[in-house]
Amino acid sequence: MKTIQRLENFFEFARLGTNWRTETLAGFTTFLTMAYIILVNPAILSQAGIPIAAITAATCLSAATGSILMGVIARYPIALAPGMGLNAYFTYTVCIAMHIPWRTALGAVFLSGILFLLLTALGIRQLILRSIPRDLYAAVAGGIGLFIAFIGFRNAGLIVGNPATLVALGNLRVPATGLALLGLALMVTLEVLEVRGSILIGVLATTAAAWALGLVHWAPTSASFSSITATAFQLDLKGALHAGLLEIIFVFFFVDLFDNLGTLMAVTKRAGLMAPDQSIPRLNRIFFADALATVFGSLAGTSTVTSYVESTAGVAAGGRSGFTAVVTGLLFILALFAVPFVGIVPPAATAPALILVGSMMMGAIAEIEWTRPLIAVPAFLTLILIPLTYSIANGLGFGILAYAGLHLATGKFQRKDWLLYLLAGLFLLRFLYLAAG
Repeated sequence: MKTIQRLENFFEFARLGTNWRTETLAGFTTFLTMAYIILVNPAILSQAGIPIAAITAATCLSAATGSILMGVIARYPIALAPGMGLNAYFTYTVCIAMHIPWRTALGAVFLSGILFLLLTALGIRQLILRSIPRDLYAAVAGGIGLFIAFIGFRNAGLIVGNPATLVALGNLRVPATGLALLGLALMVTLEVLEVRGSILIGVLATTAAAWALGLVHWAPTSASFSSITATAFQLDLKGALHAGLLEIIFVFFFVDLFDNLGTLMAVTKRAGLMAPDQSIPRLNRIFFADALATVFGSLAGTSTVTSYVESTAGVAAGGRSGFTAVVTGLLFILALFAVPFVGIVPPAATAPALILVGSMMMGAIAEIEWTRPLIAVPAFLTLILIPLTYSIANGLGFGILAYAGLHLATGKFQRKDWLLYLLAGLFLLRFLYLAAG
């Protein structure tokens, strides 16, 4: 009993107004919305030549370790896993296009993690976050809401590609799409009725319906912890230190830094965990947990580990403490033993959760001063370009560039904002680099 009380005190249940049931349900919800990474990350990284069984084990282990570290060290409901986008960059750009061996690429990921740790210890990452204007915080939160809702619409088949208009309305007669709409209606109804665990209930009910209708196409796979020996500690640091890889290390570092900052702003704002002055408590611990997760992931044999925007699903389900992240981490450990069954939850069941959470995050944009172009334009660019470029870093980058540019052009530059202008310069260099590539 004393142990339980100590844990409740450690995770500050009383102060946050939460309990074991709520936190556990929130952890399950977060896990279900991001469990796809167990299948998708190995599918992408295996194309770089990494054994698929090994990368599956590394994915589960790094996600579990990162999430538990975040929950215990920082005590925030933020789950981590190998980042989408960064895994594609690792495979298609670094390994395939640049012909760099995957062991060398893992060395570059390791070095980017060490750089994260160094900048965190020096307090530079904290300064970067504090330099971002408060109005852009709200824009990032709203932009991520649009982003994850867009992913949900795509996974549900409600939005499809179109060569003439880029996107178009999907075929509503497709059974999986119709089921996703029914799942969304169920979740929203339960949310309106203030039913605890509404998102998790909706996901499970939609999954059951999908199975009953024969809409789940499940192909069992296998993996085990022993499989990880093919990738664990296989990184090539000597090769990664080659001067030609400095730009790769920088890209891993830069994208993870700003994707992480954006996710952090969105989750803490949605959960109401920001201090009255809009600062984030225990910020240093958050960054240490994130950096350690990336270092661990590279040692295990996977690409950069980062915070997941799907954590907002757990927050929407009531998660407020680090125990939510711990539950998610423990489920990733169990998932390795249940890899053959990971595919039983179809996209039609998780897509409504992402749409609902995305809509709930849009409330943050009410804090933006839309009548002031000096603020409204950078905020709008951030808000709209996060989903349209499929990147938190790109949206935040354009927002910061616009904010700095407008302040310079109108003579409202202030010396105390020097770091913001430095960030704008770095983003400009990044966009020029991407254009040249």
